[in-house]
Amino acid sequence: MTSSPSTASPTSASTRSYGSDAAQVYDILPPAAVAPAVTATVVVVHGGFWRAEYDREHALPEAHAFASAGYHVVLAEYRRVGMPGGGVPGTLDDVRDLLASVAAQPDLPKPLVLVGHSAGGHLVAWAAGQSWARERRIAGVVSLAGVVDLGAADRLHLGSDATRDFVGSGPGTAAWASADPMSTLPPKVPVRLVNGTDDDTVPLAVAHDYVAQAKAAGGDVTEQVVPGADHFAVIDPQSKAFASVLAAVRSLT
Repeated sequence: MTSSPSTASPTSASTRSYGSDAAQVYDILPPAAVAPAVTATVVVVHGGFWRAEYDREHALPEAHAFASAGYHVVLAEYRRVGMPGGGVPGTLDDVRDLLASVAAQPDLPKPLVLVGHSAGGHLVAWAAGQSWARERRIAGVVSLAGVVDLGAADRLHLGSDATRDFVGSGPGTAAWASADPMSTLPPKVPVRLVNGTDDDTVPLAVAHDYVAQAKAAGGDVTEQVVPGADHFAVIDPQSKAFASVLAAVRSLT
């Protein structure tokens, strides 16, 4: 990921905790008053190759766009590599606990649609493969330029070997298998992937085996490839690619 790092917290309607660490929080953005209300909550999981220097602030425009479309929005934070407890298993534990907390909130309408970008795309695809996915009231997930195949990311040395930094080991270990969405196919809920042809941060090839093997295993998985879109177009509400993102979310609600 190449966007500017930031440690500032976004401005939002409210912030709730799902754990004792300062990073175990999520912001709640209510739907825009001018938009038709949608009975669903979009959970936005930011990217940044799971590293501490990238926080949820850069996903705020995307979150506001979903709120403008009528959704309740949760903008999630989690412990990341370089922070106490970040990496595997702590980051995965955070995603599990975050979703349990959101699912239990009576003021956040169900179902939940998870939308993750880059490393966040990995985290939502990982959640889609867990046995508790339906218990958390997840209708489906949308992976935007997601690192959905850790093996492919490792072979391409994405993010200067960010995958090994995240897992703490290489392919073939129990920790690797526990974190790789490829290990839990088919996903337990529908998965929609949106990728750009001009993405040189997480190339299209990273999704190929995931899509093929998930479909072969009977999973409800589709991929939308957006011509000319780079890694960040899919989280930019001003980009033409964002129409494909909204369509993917709406297909699950």
